[in-house]
Amino acid sequence: MKIATWNVNSVRARLPRLVPWLQERQPDVLCIQESKVEDDLFPREPLEDEGYNIEVHGEKTYNGVAILSRYPMEAVAKGFPDDPPDASRRALSCIVKDMMILNLYVPNGQALGHPKYVDKLAWLDRLRAYLDQSFDPREKVLVTGDFNITFDDRDVWDPEGMRDGIHCSRPERDKLAQVMQFGLADGLRHFHEEAGIYTWWHHRGMGFQRGQGMRIDHFLLSDAALRCCTDIVVDTGARKGRNTSDHAPVIATFAE
Repeated sequence: MKIATWNVNSVRARLPRLVPWLQERQPDVLCIQESKVEDDLFPREPLEDEGYNIEVHGEKTYNGVAILSRYPMEAVAKGFPDDPPDASRRALSCIVKDMMILNLYVPNGQALGHPKYVDKLAWLDRLRAYLDQSFDPREKVLVTGDFNITFDDRDVWDPEGMRDGIHCSRPERDKLAQVMQFGLADGLRHFHEEAGIYTWWHHRGMGFQRGQGMRIDHFLLSDAALRCCTDIVVDTGARKGRNTSDHAPVIATFAE
């Protein structure tokens, strides 16, 4: 089974890229972030035509998450249990076969010390509480999406220049480590330890062409999920050309 994650930065704008990518890569499950569309306007038909069931949790203009699956999705949950009615749409979970999948779009944080940065750290505390309340680390648990956080210097093209900046600050990495203590491992690093593997590059300044990126899109796996995972790769080919997202999809493959 192939499970992919991709921050598409507007599913409607990216549809001409997304459909051919699905046809080529044939993922069984795709977790989408930044769909940027209300649920009733989500472009279902062209994706259903590719054989996918669809669950969405979106909002107008900003944020939004969705899961596409060739298999039935059970126990679908939208957001966190304690979300207020006006909460940003950032979390969507389901069970596919025996895999508990949680798709996340973690807040960006904007800048160190900004109120949105404080909110980001608090949101990560709520994520850990949600995992403790609703998931079992002894089961196959897969937490994926755009985390807007790097793990360490290997994930950043300019570690010295960015060490005290957003996505790389110590408080953010510490909060991510607390999430991992639920019983999760960084899936990609289980297979690939080298530096320079990125999932995001700024559109300005030819960041992709210059290799100036960060790895902020992750697969966090429980022991049971990791044992059946055979590889995790970044599909950098999807970042090439025109009308691309600033993120590349990441694909995890699992033995049935």
